[in-house]
Amino acid sequence: MFKKILEKISKTPAAVLDGGIEASRDIKNQLVNNKPFKLAEEYWKKLGPGLTTGAADDDPSGIAAYSQAGARYGLQLLWLALFTFPLMAVVQEMCARIGLVTGEGLAGNIKRHYAVWVLYLSTFLLFVANTFNLGANLGAMAKAVQLLDPRINFIFLIIVFTLASLFLQIFTTYARYAKYLKYLALVLFFYVFSALVLDLNWRDIFINTIYPSIAFSKDQLFLICAILGTTISPYLFFWQTSQEVEEEILRGKMTIEERRVVTSRKEIRDMRTDVWSGMFISNLVMFFIIVVCAATLFANGITNINTAEEAALALRPLAGEFAFLLFAIGIIGTGMLSIPILAGSASYALSESFGWDRGLYLKLRQAHAFYGVIIASMLIGLAINFLNLDPIKMLIYSAVANGLIAPPVLFLIVRISGDKKIMGEHANKPFTSAVGWMIIGLMTVSGIAAIVSFFL
Repeated sequence: MFKKILEKISKTPAAVLDGGIEASRDIKNQLVNNKPFKLAEEYWKKLGPGLTTGAADDDPSGIAAYSQAGARYGLQLLWLALFTFPLMAVVQEMCARIGLVTGEGLAGNIKRHYAVWVLYLSTFLLFVANTFNLGANLGAMAKAVQLLDPRINFIFLIIVFTLASLFLQIFTTYARYAKYLKYLALVLFFYVFSALVLDLNWRDIFINTIYPSIAFSKDQLFLICAILGTTISPYLFFWQTSQEVEEEILRGKMTIEERRVVTSRKEIRDMRTDVWSGMFISNLVMFFIIVVCAATLFANGITNINTAEEAALALRPLAGEFAFLLFAIGIIGTGMLSIPILAGSASYALSESFGWDRGLYLKLRQAHAFYGVIIASMLIGLAINFLNLDPIKMLIYSAVANGLIAPPVLFLIVRISGDKKIMGEHANKPFTSAVGWMIIGLMTVSGIAAIVSFFL
C-alpha cells in the first residue's frame, strides 16, 4: 500500500509544484483509512482512567521497591509481576464499575451504605499515607534531576515540582488535565527500553516469572509486603472510582441521577479494556525494573539499594549512560504523574466524606475545600522534605498506613460491587467476588506483616 502511495506522489505534479498540501492530505487520508491504524486509534480512545491509574502505581516509591527486589534477590521475586497483575486488575475493575454504575465515588458509596466512622477513619489514614508517599516522591524527583545536573539546588527543585503540580491540578481543565496524564503515562516505557539495551538471559527470566520462589526471611517478606502495598494500593481505589465519575461528567452527565441512568454493556467493555490495559502496563514496568536491577546490580554484587535514584546511579557504570538516563527520566515522569493522583485521591475521599463540592472539572472558586485538601497535602509533602527524614522511613510509614487501610476498604469494595441492589446487572459474578475475598485475605496478612515488622 505504501509503495502505491509513493508511486502516486512521484507521478503527481502537485507534489512537485504547488500542490504538496493536497498530496500530503491524500497520504494522511489513506493512512487514517488503514484498518490497523483505525483499530489502534479506537483502542487509544478507550484508554483513560485505567491507564493513568495503572501508570501512577509505578511511582518513585514503587520503583524503589521493585529496584530493591531486583538488586537484593535477583530474579527470585520476578514472579510477583505476573502474580499481582490479575489481582490488581480485578480490584480496579470493581472500583471502576462502582463509579460507572452508581455515578459517585468510592467514599460517597461507603458513606451512603455503611457506618460513617468507617469512612472517616479510612479517609484520615488515606490522607496520612498519601502525604508521606507524596513527600517521598517529591524528594525522589528532585534527586533524579540532581543526578542529571548536580548543580541544581534540591530545595529549589522540590518547590518547583510542587508549584507545577498544583498549577496543573487547579488551573487546568479536566479534559486537558486527563489528556496530559494519559500521554505522561507513556514515560513508563522508558523502563522497558532500559532493559532492552541489555544482554539478558531470557530463559532464566521466563523460569523465574512462572515459578514462585520465597526465602521466608524477614527482609524478603517485608519487601513482598511493600510490593503488594504499592501495587494494590488504597489511593488507587479512590482515584479510579472518582475518575470514572469525572469522565461521565465530561460527557455532560452533571448530576448523580443522570449518571445512574442505565450503564450499557459497551461502557462496561470499554472500561474493562482500559483498566486491564493500564494494570498490564503497570506490571510490565515492574517486571522490567526487576529484570534490569537483577541483570546489572545483583549480578555485580550491588545489593544495598534503598531508593529509586540510588538504583539509577548504580546503573550508570554497569548498564551505560543511555540506560541510566532512561531510568532517571522515568523517575521524574512517574513522579509528575503520581503526585497529583496521590493528592487528588485523598481530596476526593475527604470531600465526599464531608459532602463538599468536588471535582477537577470545577474551578477553584467553586470547590474551595476540594482544592484546599490538595494544596494542604502538597504543602505537607513539601515540608516533610525539610525534616531530613530517611526516605525509606517515609515509605515504611506510608506502607504501614496502607496496610491498615487496604483490607477494610477492599472489604467494602467487594461488598458494594457484589450487591445487586446497588449494582443491578453489573454486580460481581461469583468468581470475581471469590477473587476479591482472596485478595482481602492476602492484603490482611500483608498488612499485619508490615505492621509487625514496623514495630519490631
